[in-house]
Amino acid sequence: MIDLNDELALDYLADCREHLAAIEADFLSLAMGGESTDQDRLSRVYKGLHFIWGGSAFFDLMKIRELSYKMEQNLNLLRSQSAAITPKQVRTLISATDKLSELIRNPLVSNQANIQAILDDLEGQQPDSHSSTDSAQAIALKPPRKVDKSLRILLAEDDFACRLLLQTFLSRYGECHVAVNGREAVEVFRISVEQEQPYDMICMDIMMPEMDGREAVRRIRAIEEDHGTRSTSGVKIIMTTTVEDVKEVILCFQELCDAYLMKPIDLAELVGQMKRYQLIQ
Repeated sequence: MIDLNDELALDYLADCREHLAAIEADFLSLAMGGESTDQDRLSRVYKGLHFIWGGSAFFDLMKIRELSYKMEQNLNLLRSQSAAITPKQVRTLISATDKLSELIRNPLVSNQANIQAILDDLEGQQPDSHSSTDSAQAIALKPPRKVDKSLRILLAEDDFACRLLLQTFLSRYGECHVAVNGREAVEVFRISVEQEQPYDMICMDIMMPEMDGREAVRRIRAIEEDHGTRSTSGVKIIMTTTVEDVKEVILCFQELCDAYLMKPIDLAELVGQMKRYQLIQ
């Protein structure tokens, strides 16, 4: 874990405060909203929460991670509604944002904070807990993705040795394709979606020629959005990186990557991530 007094940690916490200020402003706007849910605003809030959740793992900020993840889950269910978010739901989210801001302001003692009450409030406000829409229930009860089925996997990696290791190992789980730079990865992904044969998982290197991993992730998520797929039900993107590029990994969570692995790749850890996202058992 990285020390909270490290420059990287201080930058991360500063970015979190900026995101939380924007999130609170968006929730306040939603409280004054119209007839339907503002999907653009909710998408922006979701990205901010995902950034906070993703970066927190690097600094052992477990309560911040737990609360931001619960807010992200809650928001994802709300995004499935066709109706506007209720005032009570917005008040709960604003209270959760205030608590998350408090934890961010006091990171050294955040892991000792009691957040159970706000977690319970968020649980109580999930759409599937009362008069849910069918779409919200469908998301809440969505079955595992492709457990025990052949996966479609894309490796975006310019280093031959790392690419060979991953390709050899992951081929046992399904069809494994290769891209040697970010631009190629985006184009391969675009074609797969247009042919209605989307990938289940992408292992994406951060530093690649022609287009880096962060930009590639941003474009891949945009392709999914253009085809009506939200990141939460889209391809699972695992970033691969060296310790020197940790800052870039944290920023990748802002573009909605799902996880990261440090090089040299620990294959047991990779399997753990695949199980976490129910790609394999």
